[in-house]
Amino acid sequence: MKNIIFTIVTALVLFSCKEEQQQKTSLKDSSGKINSLSVIIENQMWSGEVGDSIRSKFAAPVDGLPQQEPLFNISQYAPKLFEGFMTNSRTILIVTKTEQANFEIKNNVYAQPQTVVYVSGNTISEIINKLEEHSKEIISTLKAGEILENQRRIAISLLDDSKIKKKFNISLKIPTAYRYIIEEDKFFWIRKELTSGNNSILIYEVPITTIEKDPNFVSSIISLRDSVGQKHIQGTLANTHMVTEDSYAPYFSKITLKGKETFETKGTWELKNDFMAGPFINYAIKDEANQRYLVVEGFCYNPSTSKRDLMHELEAIIKSITFLN
Repeated sequence: MKNIIFTIVTALVLFSCKEEQQQKTSLKDSSGKINSLSVIIENQMWSGEVGDSIRSKFAAPVDGLPQQEPLFNISQYAPKLFEGFMTNSRTILIVTKTEQANFEIKNNVYAQPQTVVYVSGNTISEIINKLEEHSKEIISTLKAGEILENQRRIAISLLDDSKIKKKFNISLKIPTAYRYIIEEDKFFWIRKELTSGNNSILIYEVPITTIEKDPNFVSSIISLRDSVGQKHIQGTLANTHMVTEDSYAPYFSKITLKGKETFETKGTWELKNDFMAGPFINYAIKDEANQRYLVVEGFCYNPSTSKRDLMHELEAIIKSITFLN
């Protein structure tokens, strides 16, 4: 009797797993440009306070860019239109009026990969309160998902990073559109040419004391990147080199990247004694095993054109880093 019961239970578990797997594999591929967000909400709410609240949070300016660009490009649809290809969107925010206030994040509901955020309330005030309460979590989740999606796209065709592995004992997933510009013992410059500019990645390392000698870490990092710019990133004119623009204080935060203490710095650079400028994102990663700070920086030159998605690509590349020991 026990054997029969065990067999039945096992069969049910296997059937359930198989059914779940079939459901996953039957999902459509999601679609949408990087940093796009579909908002499903009644037109009346979108035109009022709820819409204002959504726009103020999800279309807020991206930190560290020289011109204002939104976190997400938002497309709004009324619930009755939310069907067919619209359900393929990779990132979706659904806002509705219900009897009880609710907040939930689900993955791969209609397609994959996909993030669907549900926010609801009985009144306009309840809905706005839910948005206020969870906006940081929602934005963090959506941004993480967009980094993963960008990394997935990048991985389709990768630059050979064996030189990086040999010199720095790390691996990076970099698209084949990039090329090695400078290869020195402790410094690499890798660049992608654009129609109106370029995207660049710098990799270098310094002893831990170089950054930690001054308790003002941001000052040490800016001083370091300026010295690297003076030595390696020079313009075509005499006495021109890359420096950190000092008109605005950079955005500085302490994060964990691949389990390592990391300083993230975002700001703008300029070419001293020239007119070139653009945004940068700098990661100083404390690698205690090798008694160094590994610095991986991305910067962009793309005058008079959007830079958000170019910087997002650089961030996705840098966050693909793997330490090989």
